[in-house]
Amino acid sequence: MKYTIRPIASQDNLSMERIIKTTMTEFGAAGAGFSINDSEVLKMYEAYSHPRHAYFVITNGKDIYGGGGIAPLTGGDPNVCELRKMYFSPEIRNLGLGSALMKECLDEALKLGFSQCYLETLKSMTAAEKLYVKSGFKRIDHSMGATGHFSCDSFYLKPLFP
Repeated sequence: MKYTIRPIASQDNLSMERIIKTTMTEFGAAGAGFSINDSEVLKMYEAYSHPRHAYFVITNGKDIYGGGGIAPLTGGDPNVCELRKMYFSPEIRNLGLGSALMKECLDEALKLGFSQCYLETLKSMTAAEKLYVKSGFKRIDHSMGATGHFSCDSFYLKPLFP
């Protein structure tokens, strides 16, 4: 099957809400302090329609199978963006689409003028952590900004270069 990556559209909101909630629940990240509770999960298109925000989805032209985006780090340095809400349906995992989506997000972050990209995750999400390291992220020992995701236990930062 052929998949493409494109910017999110309003008709993608329900699909991305389902993917985010299903994936986070699968990894035990459904309680307080996790991004599953962020209001943007219900309206991803609208949440990423602001300046210096971008969100992309993976599609086969009919269905949505995952997504990820970047936005300024809440409560942080304006030159730092956060990689946010990067989740995939099980049927597309391990197909190389995570690397392709990561590249799309990081290229867009650079275009939008960010100098670093931050992310927070769970140590139990080992496949995701492998993708982050492969993409040039380095583990840091503390959270950054004021994301409200106090239940995350793993933090990464990557410098962005043209």
